[in-house]
Amino acid sequence: MTRKAVRTTARDSAWQWNRSEQTRRALLDAAREIFCEQGFTDSAIVAVVRRAGSSVGSLYHHFGGKTELFVALWEDYEDARERDASEAVAQAKEAGETDPLELFLVGTRSFLDGCWRRRDLVRLWMDGDGPPGFELMRRGRGREWIRRNAVLLGAGGEPVDRLVVGVLTSVIGEAGREIGTCSRKRDADAIRDATVVLIRRLDPLHVR
Repeated sequence: MTRKAVRTTARDSAWQWNRSEQTRRALLDAAREIFCEQGFTDSAIVAVVRRAGSSVGSLYHHFGGKTELFVALWEDYEDARERDASEAVAQAKEAGETDPLELFLVGTRSFLDGCWRRRDLVRLWMDGDGPPGFELMRRGRGREWIRRNAVLLGAGGEPVDRLVVGVLTSVIGEAGREIGTCSRKRDADAIRDATVVLIRRLDPLHVR
């Protein structure tokens, strides 16, 4: 194969990948709208593909079905919130912040701001209308969230340490759900700020 043929093949492959990724993104965006409007049970695949301007075959190619599409939407949400928090913490570290609690609060603010931006999805997860096994998946992700918070706080492995991190994570999760129900950003900001104050008062690094 000539160099020109190789370059042409590479360009074609890149174009096809980009087009495939655009289709996948369009289906996820449409699924977000349809699921949030109608819930998981009452949503139909045909409504999603119509909203995305795609086809049923394309949806099954990318996701496999309605359940897999719902899970992919949730994973996309989880990945986005984790990415936002990680980037916020990394920026704080680059700016010179080293205190574990302050870094934890940076991540907390980022997470809660994300709950406001994605409040339609927060309400969708709260409704409990998901496919079989979804709640089990959420609990597993929740345990991983607690583990990451423990690392960020520099918590030890003692039972009290695990309790403190679990309580803090629950407080943040509940604040996120409250923000999901807000209709005004100022109310969401008030909840975020109150959460930060509450965590400071708990003084988690000095509980023991």
